Amino acid sequence: MTKEEIVSAIKDIIHTIAPDEELGGLDPQERLRDQIELDSMDFLDIVMELRKRYGVNVPEDDYKELASLDSCANYLHPLMQDKELKLSV
Repeated sequence: MTKEEIVSAIKDIIHTIAPDEELGGLDPQERLRDQIELDSMDFLDIVMELRKRYGVNVPEDDYKELASLDSCANYLHPLMQDKELKLSV
């Protein structure tokens, strides 16, 4: 999976968790929590959905690596290179 596909996957997961949030204008370098309403439970849901859809386990110490779309793509790319994009739509 490319970094662009990983960003699409993260946006799709966020849309599943917070369907009322507008994701089209997200700044990929800005923290997600500064742009949309995500509480700690929503964030855990994102991590759990990554595990469910892609078999990717993110250790709690690495949660900070998922702060922005860019940091998500950079952190997850080596873990998801051989995965296929799965969108819920």
